[in-house]
Amino acid sequence: MQLSIDLTGRDVLVTGSDHAARQAVHRYEAAGAVVYRLSTPQGAAHDGPLPERPFLVAAVDDGQPGWEAMLGRCHATGIPVAAEPAAGPVGHVTLVGGGPGTTELLTVAAVNALRDADVVFYDRLAPCQDLPTLTSAELVDVGKKPGHHKVSQADIEKLMVASALDGNNVVRLKGGDPYVFGRGGEEVASCVEAGVPVRVISGVTSAISVPAAAGIPVTHRDVSHMFTVVSGHAPLTEKEHTHLAGLGGTIVVLMGIGTLHQLAAGLRKAGMRPDMPMAVVERGYRPGQRTTIADLGTITSAALGCSNPAVLVIGEVVRVAEANRGHAEAAADLDRLAASLLGS
Repeated sequence: MQLSIDLTGRDVLVTGSDHAARQAVHRYEAAGAVVYRLSTPQGAAHDGPLPERPFLVAAVDDGQPGWEAMLGRCHATGIPVAAEPAAGPVGHVTLVGGGPGTTELLTVAAVNALRDADVVFYDRLAPCQDLPTLTSAELVDVGKKPGHHKVSQADIEKLMVASALDGNNVVRLKGGDPYVFGRGGEEVASCVEAGVPVRVISGVTSAISVPAAAGIPVTHRDVSHMFTVVSGHAPLTEKEHTHLAGLGGTIVVLMGIGTLHQLAAGLRKAGMRPDMPMAVVERGYRPGQRTTIADLGTITSAALGCSNPAVLVIGEVVRVAEANRGHAEAAADLDRLAASLLGS
């Protein structure tokens, strides 16, 4: 159960050692609370005056013995107690896969990492619109757009490393999964080279989730038993077109609008039949999500006006989605008919 409480101007006592409680202090201060500190069960002079009766006690699990008696008194006198996790070690980097852009597809590990961050470096493909509700960290936009990088990749890596060396818990929030065309390997290498502890939290890749948002399964029994994920940032070679055309299964292309013309022409030249179904799914899970369906021979003209972020899907699974959509629409028509008959 989650409860939302307005803490603006409320006295909140945060208990726990300074290191363990630092993230909880940030979170309650960001929520507008007047925060008081108690770093040991016996109290400490540097904590300053304590409220006579706090609105809430935030008990950080710092591993120290002796808190039970104080928290028991809080319960006995009717003061609410909220259990808070201890902050992690300082000075490390966590690469977090943010999924296709919706907070609903963030993993529990991703939410926990954001909660404990001091600094978050994010870009436009991550679910950045809800970050203020997920973390009290400093938010740094290093967003990349097609043809324009606000901050270069090399500079992003320098910023992450420098911030971690300053003692911060750094989160690099990326769209999709850090290891699926996310340059996560490069960022890990930069941290390792600088001696900065680093870990990676996998995310829901758009290669699977965005087609699913359009009702397209990347595999389907008796239709496709494999799928290949391709980067659409640069045109493929003739050899790569030939390989893809002969491989079978489903082809998924990420950020492929800019190279769509070369891709379609290259696959046809390599022997893929022109009537192979194809879909362009734009802005998956975001406002304005749109799916354009055509075939390999007509997709270039059908997709005029489409733009990234987009996922291209090539294969018979697109027909599966169309058939499922037709069944769903037919079922909806029957429901509407039944409702009208019952109402008449």
